[in-house]
Amino acid sequence: MSDGSIDLRAEARAKAYAMPLEDINLADTELWRTDTAWPYLERLRKEDPVHLHPADHHPDGAFWSITRYEDIMAVDINHEVFSSEPSITIFDPKEDFKLPMFIAMDPPKHDVQRKTVSPIVSPANLNLMEPLIRSRIVKTLDELPIGEPFDWVDRVSVELTTQMLATLFDFPFEERRKLTRWSDVATGGLDSGLFTTDDPESERRTELFECVDYFTRLWNERVNAPPKGDLISMLAHGEATRNMDRMEYLGNLLLLIVGGNDTTRNTMTGSILAMHHNPDQLRKLQANPSLIPSMVSETIRWQTPLSNMRRTATRDFEMGGKLIKKGDKVLIWYASGNRDETAIENPDAYIIDRERPRNHLSFGFGIHRCVGNRLAELQLRILWEEILPRFPEIRVLEEPRRVPSVLIRGYASMPVVIPSRNALRAH
Repeated sequence: MSDGSIDLRAEARAKAYAMPLEDINLADTELWRTDTAWPYLERLRKEDPVHLHPADHHPDGAFWSITRYEDIMAVDINHEVFSSEPSITIFDPKEDFKLPMFIAMDPPKHDVQRKTVSPIVSPANLNLMEPLIRSRIVKTLDELPIGEPFDWVDRVSVELTTQMLATLFDFPFEERRKLTRWSDVATGGLDSGLFTTDDPESERRTELFECVDYFTRLWNERVNAPPKGDLISMLAHGEATRNMDRMEYLGNLLLLIVGGNDTTRNTMTGSILAMHHNPDQLRKLQANPSLIPSMVSETIRWQTPLSNMRRTATRDFEMGGKLIKKGDKVLIWYASGNRDETAIENPDAYIIDRERPRNHLSFGFGIHRCVGNRLAELQLRILWEEILPRFPEIRVLEEPRRVPSVLIRGYASMPVVIPSRNALRAH
């Protein structure tokens, strides 16, 4: 694997510190596609941790960037001042295409809708799901080719998370890749290459309407049947969700699809990449598999699958000597908080046996803390419990192709080869 990525990072660092502070634009997708945002985040943490980006940095106007760990936490837990409405992304909702979802709501509506779906990821339910998750991971890993290059993203990460998602929704299993496509369409930029016409916005809407139409058929089946333990049945029978209109249903569907798919799939890929770049940590894990839970938390920190979240100020508020005004858009950069040297020791390094490995911001804080965090950890833990006895090495052949997104720190593809299989396999 070439070290061109090292040159790219050195160049990004020089550029980040040479440009005027006011020219740093964290909304530039190219920084995230090339994985070179880190020195820009570092500089803002050091020199201007509460930073106002001018209106020309984004089509939807000016926004604040909050980059220090402590400040991010302070914003995330203060939902009275920093509202999740009208959106949790940098983009403002289009007047004719608003998608209400509980993550982009404030209490009390947020609380009751979230409560409707949270039983699916209760500890008791996760215990019930664990054997199924393990059997699917075992099957997927045992079918991987040895000595032949393949795309880890498609063959493992997407496949496993889409299977999981199909189970949570009780979605027709043979059509599960529709879920992957809808997730990509919902989060992908108009220049992501996902769209084929010269009107990508209309194309996106058409596909998302196909998504809600498909799920409406499932809703109608579940609403007329006794309540079951899948997400659609929970929404159809839930006091707070059974009267949702079409757009709110679509909004909550996309939240659950993206939340259950993108984040875990990218961390699964990230774990292979992290081990490839840090072979000493892989050896440490092979020598002591009891470190897997700690490794999972470190990978989630290192990857930070959602780089940021947006809040909107409900009133004037002073932070870091700056006045954030009512109505201002505030981005809290989890990716930056997870690399903040004042909160995390040696944060740029990947260390699987850190003292406090769960001390990261990847799941958010406060009322909006990721509802599926334990499920994500469970899937990653089982994946590595099954990788270790099977494969001495998974070799990354070249740097992954990253998703051009300011929100999702994701991978479009990553070619790997597994040189050999261990003789003794765990079954």
